[in-house]
Amino acid sequence: MNQAVDAFLNKVWTEITTIYTKESKRIREFNKPSRLQAGVMQYLRVAWRKGKYAWAGGNIHIDVFEPFSWSDDSYKVEADTYITELTDELLTEELFPALCGRIDNLFRSDELGPRFFDYRFEVVFEFEWEKSKLTLNRELLNEPKLIGLQKTLEEFIQGKILSEPPVLPGEEDMFFFAQHLVNPDMMKQDENIVDPLIRRLSDKLRTNPKRKDEWVGHYTRALDYWARDHFLPQYFYQVSEYSTEWIAQEKAENPSVDADELNFFIYTALQIGFTEPDTRQKYLELAAQLGSQRAADYLRTGSGKFASTYRGERVECRNNDVTQTIEIRILSEEELAYGEALDYIIGLLKQGFPKGYMLKLKSRQKHFLPVKKLAKSNLHQFFAGAVTYPNLYPKLAEYANTAMEEFAWYEDVEPGEKSVMPGTYAVMGLGLYSESYFPLVCRYMELVDTEHQMVQDYYAEAFIEAHGVKAEHMPVIVSILLGGNEEGRLVKNFAIDRPELAEALHKALKGKEIHERELVLCRIFGSMKKLVAAAKKAEPPLKEGLEELVALQMLTFLK
Repeated sequence: MNQAVDAFLNKVWTEITTIYTKESKRIREFNKPSRLQAGVMQYLRVAWRKGKYAWAGGNIHIDVFEPFSWSDDSYKVEADTYITELTDELLTEELFPALCGRIDNLFRSDELGPRFFDYRFEVVFEFEWEKSKLTLNRELLNEPKLIGLQKTLEEFIQGKILSEPPVLPGEEDMFFFAQHLVNPDMMKQDENIVDPLIRRLSDKLRTNPKRKDEWVGHYTRALDYWARDHFLPQYFYQVSEYSTEWIAQEKAENPSVDADELNFFIYTALQIGFTEPDTRQKYLELAAQLGSQRAADYLRTGSGKFASTYRGERVECRNNDVTQTIEIRILSEEELAYGEALDYIIGLLKQGFPKGYMLKLKSRQKHFLPVKKLAKSNLHQFFAGAVTYPNLYPKLAEYANTAMEEFAWYEDVEPGEKSVMPGTYAVMGLGLYSESYFPLVCRYMELVDTEHQMVQDYYAEAFIEAHGVKAEHMPVIVSILLGGNEEGRLVKNFAIDRPELAEALHKALKGKEIHERELVLCRIFGSMKKLVAAAKKAEPPLKEGLEELVALQMLTFLK
């Protein structure tokens, strides 16, 4: 071997050995390694970066993880004068094969631990000359390790995914399972194979919204990664690394589109669309550019399951279940028009249209409910307009009962603090304007996801503004307070200032859990300490009523 090559290789290998020894110790200390991860290390890049002022005044850069373009976390090693003796021929024919040989021997051994290397490993070598750069790469494959991982994945799917509840995968496994869904070494990227697995795990996690959200995040990111890193670069140029804009390649450069991959890309767009509708729109447009009639039809009319247009006497309507949108044009601002539109939406939902849809509304009326923090969206505007017609209340209640679904969200706003469960605007409107629908309000408050929805915190104030504080209303008021966020926001216009109110509150709280009573009392009085102070200051008979509230909570603490 050439002396310069030998010196360069030994310098590099000494540094790699030192780095790998430290990494091996770290990897062995992982608390909960996932069975679905064959190993950690997948990548090594060795590069000579020329100096800023003199070509030979640079450094050797070593990356043991694939680097981000915006960062430089390389290990840097100084080289000696042998660097000037190297040539492209020496690097290509001697140094790179020797480096790969050493890595391959280590890669196929368990010297650094069985979980140190993944089943695939990429070796990259770069060398910057004065005015050019040499780049070499090689991929290594450990077939026994791959076969073992495939077997583990199959056992995992049978034992943790397809099995009956309450059996669930561990949290540490969900990320890697999502990655394997888009890994051609693990399974075919086919909607008929991947989708049943996604749906099965989603269904099993339905009662655990936190873990379900994590799962949705894992598989949508994995699908998006497949789209951006595998599928789209075959046919489009990305405007910039972080841009969402893609420009079609020249036809001469463009390979023929793989029909199976294109169908999976469309499936990917639909799945991502549940959390990122703008990305869904963009990906379907790109698929249509590649000649997909299916994608074009999705954009224009939806899946075909629902009649896409409706023209009535007083409204014009359109829907698209793929983009989860309903369009309503009110031709005549009157009760019958809103009734006709409600019939249309209810009919769609009963046929299985997505409950978390977005509404596009054309109407001259600009009504909104007097509830703070509610998004002033078209969806809110429509139901606030409908609730101005008392004859439509039964129809609004029918809609609410059809639409309400725990852990589901309208798409009328970006996901965040103004996101609301389907049925929210109808229920809140009915509760403000008619006592007949207080039971519906209570059902809504029992169903709403208090950990992830916030706007109902402000409903109590609007409810009290509309109806006042009455003893006979106390059960529904308590239900509204319990439906609020667990932070226990104080309701500023709610005062227990009459003995009959204290008695009604005591009665409404008596069958509740201790934490529920505490939440309600804190939302009314600010804290238990303030309730005690209010009881001390009050005059009889209100004093006795407040003391009973204190005693109800304190006796439970003492048990």
